[in-house]
This record gives sequence, C-alpha cells and structure tokens, in this order.
Amino acid sequence: MGRFLFLFCLIAIVAKGQRVEPLLFSEKVHDFGEIPEKGGKVEHEFAFVNNTARSIRILSVETSCGCTSTGYSKEEIKQSKNGFVKVSFDPIGRPGYFNKTITVATDYNGEPIVLQIKGQVKSGENDPLAELTAKNGNLRLKHNSFSFKKVFINREPIEMKFAVLNAGAKPIHFFSKSNNPDYIAVTLPDVIQPNQKAIIKIKYDARKRNQYGFYSDVLEWQSDDELQPTKSFPVYATIEEYFPPLQEADKLKSPILQLNPLTISMGRITTDMEQQREVSLKNIGKKELVIRSLQPNCSCVTASVTKSTVKPGEEVKLLVTFNPTGRAGQQNKSVTIYSTDPQNPVQRLLIAGYIPN
Repeated sequence: MGRFLFLFCLIAIVAKGQRVEPLLFSEKVHDFGEIPEKGGKVEHEFAFVNNTARSIRILSVETSCGCTSTGYSKEEIKQSKNGFVKVSFDPIGRPGYFNKTITVATDYNGEPIVLQIKGQVKSGENDPLAELTAKNGNLRLKHNSFSFKKVFINREPIEMKFAVLNAGAKPIHFFSKSNNPDYIAVTLPDVIQPNQKAIIKIKYDARKRNQYGFYSDVLEWQSDDELQPTKSFPVYATIEEYFPPLQEADKLKSPILQLNPLTISMGRITTDMEQQREVSLKNIGKKELVIRSLQPNCSCVTASVTKSTVKPGEEVKLLVTFNPTGRAGQQNKSVTIYSTDPQNPVQRLLIAGYIPN
C-alpha cells in the first residue's frame, strides 16, 4: 500500500513541474553500498508509474556490463499504472567500486531512460590492489580518470583526494606538472615506495573556469616510473550555479523559467536541409531571470536566445538549429539551459528526429 501511495504522490509532484517524464521512476540511481564478493547476487527493483495520457510498452532493457541482468514489466502499462525494472548484480570476481547503467527504451518516444546502480564490492582479503584495479604504468588507481561530478561556479574550490598505489618493485618519484589548466591544482607525493599507498589531492576552482556545463580536462605530470613516466589523466566536472534552499515564501518571489515545449520533434528529415525550431522561454516568476548559458550536447546543434535577461511575465525565444549533415538513423539531442531560476537552475530541451540511411 505504501509503495502505491508513494508513486501517487510522485505523480502529483511532477504534475506541478515543468518537465513531464513518461515513466516516472521513484528513483533512477540505487547505491547498494558495501557488498561481499562471495555473498551472491544482489537485486533491486526500480518502480515506476506511467505518467502519460496513453499506454506505454517497454521495448528493451540493456545493461552496460555482462555482470548485470534485468527483468521488467513485459505487458503494456496503462495510464497511471505502475511497472518495474528489476536489476541483479553478480559481484564475483569484481572487487572494488562499480557503477553500471541500465538503458530502458519504450514505444513512447526515442528518448531512452537511463538507470544506474553502484556500490563497493569487498573481497574480504587484505589485498592492497583489491580496490585499485586501474593501471597507469606501475601506478594503480580506482579509475583511470578523476571525476568531480558537480562543482559550483559561485562557491569555493572543491578539493578531492584519490588513493594510488605503487605496484612496482622500485620507488616512483614525481618531478613536474605540465599542461595543467590554472583552475585545477594538483598536490602530488614526492615519492611512493614499492607496494605503498599514497594520496593525490586535486582542487577544482569552477570560478576560474567560469563556464557552465559538462567539461573534461587532461592532467599531465612526469615521473620516473619505468613503465610509463608521463602520467596523463582526464578530469571530469559539471559546472552549475549554487542556490541555497528556499523558504516557501521566497519561492513565490523568485524567478521561474517556463520552457515550452519541453521536446522538439523534427520527425523524418533529410541530410541536405538544416532544421530550425523556436521554443518559448517565459519568466512566470516575480523577479528578473537571467539565462546564464546554453549548452548543446552535440556540435550538430546550435542554440541562442533573443534576450538573456527576462523580466517577470516576459517571454523570449530560444532558436535551435540542427545540422543533419553526415548523420543517419534516430537522433536524440539536447540543449541544457542554465538560468537563475533557483528551484530549477538546470533544464533540458530534448530534440528528436529520424534521418533515413
């Protein structure tokens, strides 16, 4: 009974929002936490409700790893009815951190739904390499990249610590850093002895980066590691603006960005004709709204607004251009809109179309 009441409440909440998801999941990310490697498979069920005005059928569910298996509602899910996607993960032979994705395709539109499971597999053995399985010469890490996930353009720099291990037979000395951007500071140990762990500190200053959206950079430094003296690692971060939680009274006074429509459907298009569409951006709040940045997820898409500062009650146009040259098949693109709407500072316009081969 509690599960159905929760799903009903979720429908009511989304009905008040600006973006409608066809399958409304109670959660899209599940963290298993620590699980024993020899404790058997773990399972989790992602529950959802059909949040559209028609029936929906799940066409396929694909996983990013053979260690993950799924089950899902095979029957047609009617309007306001619930369904599930069940995921199981086998930890055998996979010590350390895991992060897997499950992609759900439906007959509603071409936009896939991505679910995620993660956790930490404990081997139960005192093995310094158990969690550090990524290799860079004799250096061992959890991953061959450093992820900051979300950083804020209007807050202090974020510093993260990453464990590394020297799996070689000789000490590894670090000499110099090069090609590192000025908004990323790296603190390296002078030396790591054989079979010893150390910590690399990386500080990311989004204020200096001064750009919104998802970005990747490359860090590089020199060592005397005989297998790979030049160390090179990508760094990932999504930069947004931080807004503190609002009291109910403040929500009524804040700017509110209303995007209409939420999805552009270009239908069947050919590669020889550029497509343009207009979308309405309206400030339905009580304070001035600023469009900070527009970030297409593909070089084939460009976006611009007729005006970046929007007064209360004012409407501006977002012009989206899609260049289909050299593309074929189903196209699912997006434009991320960063604004000063404190309740929804990041919104996405979805773009769908089909190009015959």
